[in-house]
Amino acid sequence: MFGSSDPVAEALMAWASIGLVVAVAFLFFGFDKVDPGAHGAYAVRPLLVPGLVLLWPFVLWRWMRLAREGT
Repeated sequence: MFGSSDPVAEALMAWASIGLVVAVAFLFFGFDKVDPGAHGAYAVRPLLVPGLVLLWPFVLWRWMRLAREGT
């Protein structure tokens, strides 16, 4: 039991790890660009981490799309 690897657990850990990296990068570099009205809202940012970790592909897609458009 302890020696075998569970592919579902490994996939979830990979998803969460990538999501955490994207969440931290987004909160430091992209949050103000995506929502200019949230400039300086530092108390709100930790509350967004669980959602960003879970939905990181959509966050990354939206962030890259806005960066390409130049907004």
